Amino acid sequence: MNIILLGYRGTGKSVISRLLSKQLGRRLYSLDAMIEEAVGIPIPEIVSMWGWARFREIESKIVEQVVGEARDAIIDCGGGVVLNDRNIKRLKENGKAVLLTATFETLLSRLSRDRGNRPRFNEDLSWEDEHRKVLSEREDKYNAAADLVCDTTGKRPDETVHEIIENLKKHSWVEA
Repeated sequence: MNIILLGYRGTGKSVISRLLSKQLGRRLYSLDAMIEEAVGIPIPEIVSMWGWARFREIESKIVEQVVGEARDAIIDCGGGVVLNDRNIKRLKENGKAVLLTATFETLLSRLSRDRGNRPRFNEDLSWEDEHRKVLSEREDKYNAAADLVCDTTGKRPDETVHEIIENLKKHSWVEA
């Protein structure tokens, strides 16, 4: 069974997926990295050149590719993968979704350190209001997709990984 990491930007998906992959000895699929590799340019450039709609089309194609080959893997999803219900349906056919969350203040703090690497959603809003709006629009989709929720606020990544593994074992989703 695959372990799918979902959550908004800044929740720690990339770092935690790498640690989880290493700890469990499972292959890691990073959807955002695979998108950049497939297209040959960084995500901010993809969005700048072709827009969010085209990015989401590419993302869905990568989801289909991963679903076709991932077995007992860790799948690190971009924050917007939940916007397409089919993506989640396909990912969960052979996986359990772990939703990473954090307080809004924590997200803003983490995201402020990485502003240049993440494309904007809405230039008409302030940076903070943009994140507040997008997060609130996605919250129900995140929660509906989640089999397990893990708050990363105030935790080191290794603590979060330990918590995830313990919960996966408790549910018999990974071997003890």
